[in-house]
Amino acid sequence: MYCSFMNNVGVVTAAEAKSGDTTIFSLLHAARTLEEKLETALGTAGLSGPKFAVLSELVSSDVPLSLSELAARLSCVRSNMTQLVDRLESDALVRRVDCPNDRRAVKAEITEVGRTRQAAGAEAVARLHEEFSANVAPADRAALERLLSVLK
Repeated sequence: MYCSFMNNVGVVTAAEAKSGDTTIFSLLHAARTLEEKLETALGTAGLSGPKFAVLSELVSSDVPLSLSELAARLSCVRSNMTQLVDRLESDALVRRVDCPNDRRAVKAEITEVGRTRQAAGAEAVARLHEEFSANVAPADRAALERLLSVLK
């Protein structure tokens, strides 16, 4: 049976509380906190994490990409990508263009507004990285990298 309670490091199961080891839950709590900070930072550019990811893929590819290509690159199902591109298109950040080699296919192309918003999002993310680096010593970052490599 799963039983949990909240404490200052996140959700803890009864078994974890008994053993005193809350490392996994501390990592989950830290990940949630970082994700919230990232979403807040991207929000200053009028973006969400998923929108920023799509725009960044389009910027880095520098050519229009099919929705299937975007879905594969971002480990997302195609139907979710279709909905996300719909929202990006309604925000005038991307436009759908016909594929020159396949009349049935369409590709997503970033607009100038999309490029501007992606750049603003990238700046916000860079500031978040700088803040993290300023608050975490290099030796601690190296230890964190070693710890995280165990999870891969």
